Amino acid sequence: MPRERRGTNRSGRGNGMRIIIVGASGTIGTAVTGLLAERHEVIGVGRSTTPAVDLGDPGSVAELFRSVGPVDGVVACTGSVPFKPWAELDEADYRSGIDSKLIGQITLARHAATALREGGSITLTSGVLTADPIPTGTAASVANAGIEAFVRTSAGAIGRGIRINAISPGVLVESPQFHDSFPGFEPVPAARVAQAYLRSVEGIDTGRILAVN
Repeated sequence: MPRERRGTNRSGRGNGMRIIIVGASGTIGTAVTGLLAERHEVIGVGRSTTPAVDLGDPGSVAELFRSVGPVDGVVACTGSVPFKPWAELDEADYRSGIDSKLIGQITLARHAATALREGGSITLTSGVLTADPIPTGTAASVANAGIEAFVRTSAGAIGRGIRINAISPGVLVESPQFHDSFPGFEPVPAARVAQAYLRSVEGIDTGRILAVN
């Protein structure tokens, strides 16, 4: 079952917003879920939850919103990309990263735009590699840049007062397996990254790329 927890929002009212978090069981998703659940009702979903959602399957995204009902915010903490030296990347690798991280999040945002209550928010995830490349990160940089372009150009076009932002986290303290691939980057704790998602959900920003690095 998806995790649903009701907390107290910043005004002190017991009934906060209803927020869907896709990828709630990942490192960032867990931190975001824990923080937002203190203030709002959180519905954490993924491929193994009920309802299940696969961002590569538009039908499952549509079914998610039908089964969950009205929500005030949608957060994506998901998407995988291949990490390989530039000379080893082929078309399938680029397509894999684009389909998983970019198109998947665009699909989620498109469905969320019609399912959210008026004034709701969409929060996507890009990453530090958009602007700060590493030797094995070209495919990730391409997908991340697409997400950020989508966010910037969608902000004024969605309508109904719906906001959209992307969080761009750096390499995480909690992911030491990646530290050697990011020489000279200072790892950031997932708890600090989660604060940017809170800002996107509760704040007034739209069309912004909120970097945490």
